[in-house]
Amino acid sequence: MMVSCCGLITSQKEPVPLKSVEVELEVKDHVATVVSTLNYHNQEDKPLEAVFVFPLPGDAAVCHFSATVGQTEIVAEVKEKQEAREEYDDALSSGQQAFLLEESEQSPDVFSLSVGSLPPGESASIRLEYVTELAVQADEGLRFLLPAVLNPRYQPQGSVGSEGSNVQVTSVPASLVPYTLSFSARVSSPRPVSKVESSSPLDPVQYLNTEQIQATVKLAAGHKFDRDVELLIYYKDAHQPSAMVEAGQASSQPGSLMGDPVVMLSLYPEFPQAVMSSVASSGEFVFLLDRSGSMHGERIKNARDTLLLLLKSLPLGCYFNIYSFGSSFEHIFPKSEEYNQKTMEEALKKVEEMEANLGGTEILKPLKHIYRQPSIPSQPRQLFVFTDGEVGNTKEVINLVKQNSASHRCFSFGIGEGASSALINGLAKEGGGHAQFITGADRMQPKVMQSLRFALQPSVVDVSVKWDLPSGVSVTALSPPIAALFQGQRSLVYAQFTGQSSEASEGCVTVAYSLAGHPSQTQLHFSLKPAEDSGLTVHRLAARTVIRSLEMEVREPGGQEDAGGKKKVVELSVQSGVSSVFTAFIAVNKSNSEAIQGPLLCRTIPTPRMRACKVLGAPYLMRRPVMSFYSAQGSQMSPRMMACMAPMGSCSMRMPVMSCDMAQLPQMSPKFRGVRGLCQAGRSSLSDPAPLQSQTWRGQRAGGMPELPQMSPMMDQSDTLESCRPKQPPRDPLLQLVSLQKASGCWLLDPHLAAALGKTSEEVEKPKPASVKQDVWATILALIWLHGFKMDAQEEWELLSMKAVSWLRAQKASLVTQCVEAGNALLGCNVQKDAVGL
Repeated sequence: MMVSCCGLITSQKEPVPLKSVEVELEVKDHVATVVSTLNYHNQEDKPLEAVFVFPLPGDAAVCHFSATVGQTEIVAEVKEKQEAREEYDDALSSGQQAFLLEESEQSPDVFSLSVGSLPPGESASIRLEYVTELAVQADEGLRFLLPAVLNPRYQPQGSVGSEGSNVQVTSVPASLVPYTLSFSARVSSPRPVSKVESSSPLDPVQYLNTEQIQATVKLAAGHKFDRDVELLIYYKDAHQPSAMVEAGQASSQPGSLMGDPVVMLSLYPEFPQAVMSSVASSGEFVFLLDRSGSMHGERIKNARDTLLLLLKSLPLGCYFNIYSFGSSFEHIFPKSEEYNQKTMEEALKKVEEMEANLGGTEILKPLKHIYRQPSIPSQPRQLFVFTDGEVGNTKEVINLVKQNSASHRCFSFGIGEGASSALINGLAKEGGGHAQFITGADRMQPKVMQSLRFALQPSVVDVSVKWDLPSGVSVTALSPPIAALFQGQRSLVYAQFTGQSSEASEGCVTVAYSLAGHPSQTQLHFSLKPAEDSGLTVHRLAARTVIRSLEMEVREPGGQEDAGGKKKVVELSVQSGVSSVFTAFIAVNKSNSEAIQGPLLCRTIPTPRMRACKVLGAPYLMRRPVMSFYSAQGSQMSPRMMACMAPMGSCSMRMPVMSCDMAQLPQMSPKFRGVRGLCQAGRSSLSDPAPLQSQTWRGQRAGGMPELPQMSPMMDQSDTLESCRPKQPPRDPLLQLVSLQKASGCWLLDPHLAAALGKTSEEVEKPKPASVKQDVWATILALIWLHGFKMDAQEEWELLSMKAVSWLRAQKASLVTQCVEAGNALLGCNVQKDAVGL
């Protein structure tokens, strides 16, 4: 595959101009600043343009973009997106170097970087900087994710942007990514750093002082791009509420967001144990499972196991239903049914039959169907969404959840590498729930069960924030109202302070709420003195928060954009230097007086994806970039397009237009953004298939950035991927025992239980005290086995064991102490009665 004279090449033997990516992470407490440097080199004999589409965290505030060519640094400006595109095109047409960075219109976690007019033999370094808050995990670790994987994303027909003017991009298997990644992190906090973990190989952590409040760590050499780079950072002390005030920018107008001080509040509510130990016995639990082709293999198996645990853990008296989706959607019941033994068994039977065989990833239709179902009185709706996040209409989905946020809570789970953080976090944020990510060797079950515990705990309502500030200082809330508070989970609040006071330099904020009918509050006193050396990090995060809120409001339910709202977004984006969907970073090198001559080649940098997709047994082929054309001198040529069926890489050239016949591709979007040239990549063979009817496709010039890698409805992974499901290995002992539990919480004394406990029926029956009922004895044995052998997985079975204990108490069983002693002797355990909950 490699040609020695060409260096890095794609499968089409095209040199790849991106040579390396260097990432430096700086973490201060729970805020991260990330600087990425992308190094390009043109080793061809003609000037070229490189286009790279890549993922970023969905909540990142991109705040700096610059390019260094030779000794010249060109710092980009934020401008209205169409204005920036035209300036970029004009610069290339006149032979100047230009650089363009823009956010996807479908999903805020995907960006496109265009490096234009790089002369032969010349190098360029692109510097990209963003800031983001780190999410708190269940074990109190802070999670940083560097997305290195961009999986093909499914764009349903008729969704916003599906018929738009955007260019598809190339992705390749992770093993074939032709550039390198280096990653280093520096962590500092007032509290000692206890450890840093990662799903990727790390060099040992280096502490910079004896107090261990500063540490550095590096990614081991040779990252394979087979996973996102995840860091989990642990501090020795538990997270505490805090406030950080940051001074305004001296050059900005007082009274503006960037000119005034801004505060970031970090709240960690602690609820009374008596309230948190209670579990709701009501609710409507709706589970929505992704069964698209990309969920095949371990993902769908883990999802089935997780649904088993969920169904066993639901309380009697609640209602539930299970939906699954792909290109179409299915439901187990026409409407949510009351949870009992009959409905649980019916649901479990259908869950066992679920495979990843429903085609694409059209999540919008089942969500709309769920929201159309009438609410059940006194049964608050809790929606659990499981998906690998490979959708292209992210903003449409999140908007729908927001519109229905008053009628439910939404808990979301991103499964696997490359799951869209914008989608998963957006669903939970707008739905007042909690988001979880399952990557690498993570087990899905403990994270899902934590979210179920959140859903079963009393919901916090009537949340309000009250400020007590010195006279002369007023406050403007920048964050949307707090929609949800969960035990031990952080809530962030941003606010702007206007005015000055000669009085006390301290402020106070009170967050009041109602929990299980009891009024409660959390109060925090903080200094108004600005923090040192924070730069403008807090301002940029606050600006990002306001921009995202405004963007959600701009697109009205009918699909029309609010011009006034869009103007506000553009003004704040330009003022703060933080990117938005309506703006872009543009940099033009005006120092070079000589125009770059010759035709301009286009090279699309391949992006890593996790796995090779399949279409009816054949390799999945990415739809190719399609472009309008300009000559090197800038004269416009007739827009055409040649779509090439090549698995990776793309080449475009600014040259006289040709048209070509091609096999008709399913669901090819007819409109694409121009200025890239003619796609010349070769054609790959699908075992020499019979010739198909050909068709000439014509593009048209319009605004738009390279779109996410997409799958058409016919091109998601095949329904046949798992049609011949291999024989299942023996079930995990824990799941085997759990599967035998009844909806009421008890177990029956039968051969299946004996086998799950590793005993014969005679061995299990013989020690039972004579006056004790069989189901009581069986249930006590199951609880002893769980506490004796599976304490490492307690998060997974804790709720169903609580249900079992409640059932035992309701039976007013006698001789419990004698049963526990006999059960310990039988199973070889030493579990105390109190530990079991009896």
